[in-house]
Amino acid sequence: MLALLLVLLLTGVGAGACGTRLPDSAFGHRPTPGAGGTTGGTPGGGNPASDTGVTPTEIRVGIVTSLTSPVGSEVFSGPRYGALAFVQALNDRGGLHGRTVKAVTCDDGGSGIGNQDCVHRLIDQEHVFAFVAGSVLDYAGAPYVSEKGVPDVGSQPIGTAYERWPHLYGIYGSSAPRDGNAVGWNGTLYQSTEVFRFFKERLGARSAAVVAYNQADSARYAAQLKAGLEAEGYRVLVQTVDFALPNFQAVAAAVRADGSQLLFDAMDTRGNAALCRALDDGGVKVTAKVTNVQNWSETVRTDYQASPNCRNVLWATSSSLNYEDVQYPAVQEFRTAMARYYPDREPLLSAWELEGWAGAQWLTDAMDSCGADLTRACVGRFMDRTEPYDAHGLILPASFVPEPPPSGPTRACLNAARWQDAAEGGRGGWVTQVASMTTTCFDVPQLPYKP
Repeated sequence: MLALLLVLLLTGVGAGACGTRLPDSAFGHRPTPGAGGTTGGTPGGGNPASDTGVTPTEIRVGIVTSLTSPVGSEVFSGPRYGALAFVQALNDRGGLHGRTVKAVTCDDGGSGIGNQDCVHRLIDQEHVFAFVAGSVLDYAGAPYVSEKGVPDVGSQPIGTAYERWPHLYGIYGSSAPRDGNAVGWNGTLYQSTEVFRFFKERLGARSAAVVAYNQADSARYAAQLKAGLEAEGYRVLVQTVDFALPNFQAVAAAVRADGSQLLFDAMDTRGNAALCRALDDGGVKVTAKVTNVQNWSETVRTDYQASPNCRNVLWATSSSLNYEDVQYPAVQEFRTAMARYYPDREPLLSAWELEGWAGAQWLTDAMDSCGADLTRACVGRFMDRTEPYDAHGLILPASFVPEPPPSGPTRACLNAARWQDAAEGGRGGWVTQVASMTTTCFDVPQLPYKP
């Protein structure tokens, strides 16, 4: 069940379906990158021991990952490696105002108890200044992180902690109150429908199938997908399969009979791969098999090896650049660092890895804004500012300015890519399908739901 819960939490919470809602201020200008200051300076020269985890020569940051969780080591690992590569590259350039950044990692094993142990060890024993690029299944330690005022920057919002607690800053931003009381707005969150609008306008799609397991969480997320699709005018076919013994051949037959153009799901990678295989075996074709940012990775090459036809209609959407788009200097910098520090990760690269790098960039720019007098309060002021932040163009502009509950349409943007096998022995990969993620935007409704 954990694998199922994972994919549901990844795709079923947060403000948008897979894109980002933008404040009005995001459309008038580009946010200014960090002031620099990431290289040079005499180590410790004039730096005070200004806060917990900060000495004249070092800044200690923590990275918590569900690395050995029951769902497998690669499911959550991407942000960790992206952030670690950023830190190594930063230190090789001279650190931050003469200080070396030391990353202290902890594997919580994918359990709430393990997460609390990691949080307490890193705060109480390792005395980290901040957390960065976390990716955990059960963020049970979130209340303690918030209580201690430790900034947690650029982490993946799996679950609802980043929509509830102050001092926690997920990679996609949040406009919820985040006052430590109820999640979101008195226990309600909102999904926007830009993903469904995109496929309607881009591919002319008007029908979709949603596949779920016969399990409560899966059914709940499938209902959210159905509501979003219907709000955009789609005809929706919902198919439910047994979690232990799924009959994907029956789903493939139903999709063929319905003529569904798009295929969404509330399942794990195992289920997705098996469903694609059933589609290929049955000769069933859809216009697009839509997945999410967590599955935007190089492992598609092997996960879908038995279903090349389905693989070549895989689409993914996100709020960040395509990790293959090296035309962007920030992506090229990420790829160069990964090749240098983690060359064995080339067949495992993912959108999450890039977002881990972006999270570390965000924390670094926040710390850089403080100069030599680095404090948690100063980082908090940077994170809470009204100016949206885009990690030097890697992510859609995001902020943490609280707003009233959504009451009407919102302007929401996204990035999208499609997997394409290369002909004649070429490598192939994820090919971006939009001119710019900052201009692929739609005015869409916001639908309330209870997480």
